[in-house]
Amino acid sequence: MSARSFEYLTTGVLRMRVSLICVLTGLVALSAKVEAEDSPLQPIPYNNPGLVVDLGVGLWAWPLPMDYDRDGDLDLVVSCPDKPSNGTYFFENTSDGKEKFPVFKPGKKIGRGFHNARVSHVDGKPIVLVENKQYANFRTSQYEKPEILQVDTSFMKGRKTRARQWHRVDYNGDGLLDVVIGYGDWTEYGWDDAYNNQGVWTNGPLRGRMRVAINTGTNDEPTFESPVEIKGTDGKTPEVYGWPSPNFADWDGDGDLDLLCGEFRDTFTYFENVGSRTEPEYADGVTLIHNGDPLEMDLQMIVPSTIDWDGDDDLDLIVGDEDGRVALIENTGKLVDRVPQFLPPRYFQQEAEFIKFGALATPYACDWDADGDQDILCGNTAGYIGFIENLGGDETPKWAAPQRLEAGGETFRIEAGPNGSIQGPCEEKWGYTTLSVNDWNGDGLPDIVFNSIWGRIQWLENIGTPTEPKLAAAKPIQVEWEGDTPKPAWTWWQPVGKELVTQWRTTPVVVDWNGDGLNDLIVLDTEGYPAFFERQKVRDQLILKPGKRIFLNEQGEPLQLNPKQAGGSGRRKVEITDWDGDGRLDLLLNSKNADWYHNLGETPNGWKFKNVGPLYERPLAGHTSSPAVVDWNKDGIPDLLVGAEDGYLYYAKNPRAKSD
Repeated sequence: MSARSFEYLTTGVLRMRVSLICVLTGLVALSAKVEAEDSPLQPIPYNNPGLVVDLGVGLWAWPLPMDYDRDGDLDLVVSCPDKPSNGTYFFENTSDGKEKFPVFKPGKKIGRGFHNARVSHVDGKPIVLVENKQYANFRTSQYEKPEILQVDTSFMKGRKTRARQWHRVDYNGDGLLDVVIGYGDWTEYGWDDAYNNQGVWTNGPLRGRMRVAINTGTNDEPTFESPVEIKGTDGKTPEVYGWPSPNFADWDGDGDLDLLCGEFRDTFTYFENVGSRTEPEYADGVTLIHNGDPLEMDLQMIVPSTIDWDGDDDLDLIVGDEDGRVALIENTGKLVDRVPQFLPPRYFQQEAEFIKFGALATPYACDWDADGDQDILCGNTAGYIGFIENLGGDETPKWAAPQRLEAGGETFRIEAGPNGSIQGPCEEKWGYTTLSVNDWNGDGLPDIVFNSIWGRIQWLENIGTPTEPKLAAAKPIQVEWEGDTPKPAWTWWQPVGKELVTQWRTTPVVVDWNGDGLNDLIVLDTEGYPAFFERQKVRDQLILKPGKRIFLNEQGEPLQLNPKQAGGSGRRKVEITDWDGDGRLDLLLNSKNADWYHNLGETPNGWKFKNVGPLYERPLAGHTSSPAVVDWNKDGIPDLLVGAEDGYLYYAKNPRAKSD
C-alpha cells in the first residue's frame, strides 16, 4: 500500500470514528433532553409578563457577540459549558440596532456549550474557536463543521492548565491570520490548603500566559510555526493572574496592535505595543481604572471579548461573569497617558423567563414579608442573599425580580478576600452563602442564620417588623464550648471567643429538633458529621450547647456526610423536613438533585437514617445542588425546591401529594 493510499484509509477511518462519536454524543444529548422534559423537576417560571431581569446563562459565561441572525443589529451568543443547562444560547436583539442597552429575548439554545469558546472578528465575519477547532460558518452551522488548526501545543505538556483560549488575529501585520493562545497555568499555584499560620499563601502564583503561532502558509491553507511567548520589553513576557482572554486591537490609535486582557479574578490589564505593527513588543501591564479605582467586574472568572457594540467606531468589551451574566464595558474613546478609558460594567437585561440568582443557588422558602405566601431567600457564589418575592398565584406564583438584601445599612455580601478561601487567593471574590430562616432570638421575627466560604456560622437579626423586615449587621453564633473553641484542622485563622466555626459551604439548619419549643441548630461539625447544637434557656438567656453526633447511619454509627479534608470538606447543603409524612424529621441533602435520608426512628444513641437516594432522576449538579422545601399550594405536604449550580431554581411536587 502506498503512503498516499494509507493516508486516505486512515483519514477515512478517522472520519468514521469522528462521525460515530458525533452520533453517540447526539444520542446522549437527546436522551438528556428527553429526561429533562419528562422530569417532574422543572425550572420555576417568573410568570410575570413585562418583567426584566439580568441576562444570564448557567455557571460560566463565554460571550460570543455577533449579529447572529444577520438583521443588522448585534446579538449576544453565550456559551455555557456546565450542568444542568449546558448549551450555547442565542439572545436576540429585537431593537432597531441603535439601542446601547436593549432588552434581549430569553436565550434560545442553538447547540452544546463549551469551555474556552471565543469569537474572532475577521473582516466583519465572526469566527468561533474552541481551542484548536475553528468554526468559520458558525452562524449557519454552529459547531457542526470544525476545521482543525494544526498548532503544536507541547509547551503545555506536563503543566496544569485551564482557560485555553485560542484567537485568530494578524499578529505581525503580514496579512495572514495567526493563532494566539492564552492559557491559565496552575502548576505553581497548586490548588489547596497552602496558607501558613499568618494567612500567607505559600504556593506559587496563578499565571495567565500567552503564545503566538505565526502563520507561514496562507489563510486558506495555514501552516503554523511552533508557538512562542509574546514579547515584552526588557525580556519580560506579558502575564496576568490566570484566565488571560487576550484581545488585540489598536486601542491607542497609533497604527499597531495593543493587548488587553482579563484575568481569573475581576480586573483588566492593558499592554501597550511599544514596538511596531510588524514587530510587536509590549510594555508592562497597566490595570484599567475608572475614577481612580480599578475597573472591576462584580464577580470573577471573567471573559472579555471585543466588538464595537455601540457603533461609535471604537472597541468595547463584552464580558462574561462566572455566574452566567454578561456586561458591557463601554470604551469612552478617550486616552489618559496613552491608556484607553472605559466605563464601569453594566449588565445586560432580558425578558424574564425562569428564576435565577447567580450560580450555585442556595434557596430557602419562607414568608419573609408576612403576606401569607412563601417567598424565597437565596444565597449564591458571589456571597449575596437575594429576596425573591412571591406576588401570589398559589402553586404557580408570580415572582418579582431578585433583590439583594441589606444588613447594617449596606448591601449584604460575604467575600473570601485574599485568604478566606482554603483553595487560595484566586477565590477572593467568592462568598458561597448558604442559609436557613427562623426565629433565632425568640422575638417573633424571622432571622437569617448563614454559613459561607469562611465556615463561620453567623446570623442576621431581623430588627424590623413582620411586614417590613430589616436586618442588622452579621453577628457570630455563640456556643458554650467546654474548653478551647474548635475549628477545622486546616483553618489557618483562629476563632474569636465562643463563635461557631466549622466546615465551609454547608448549610446551618435552624429547627426545633427535640420539640421543646426552642429552635436548635443542625450543622456539620469540624470533621464532617452533622451535629445537634441544642438550645437551652438559662436564667432567661438563650444559650447554645456544643454539638452532639446524634445522627446515625443504619448500623448505628455516627453519620459522616463528608470525610474529605480542606477544599474537599463541607459543601453539604441540608434541609430538614418530614418528607414522607410519617411524623419523623428526615434529611434532604445535595446530590444530583436531592438525596432523601429517611429517618428510621430514635435509638438510645440518636436517630438512624437510611439514604434512599435521589428523589428524582434529573441531574441538576456538576458541583452541587441545594435542596429546600416549599408548600405553595398549602396542602400541608412539603414539595421540593432545588437550587442548581446554574443558578436556576427547580420545583417538583412531593410524589405523595398525588394520592392525597
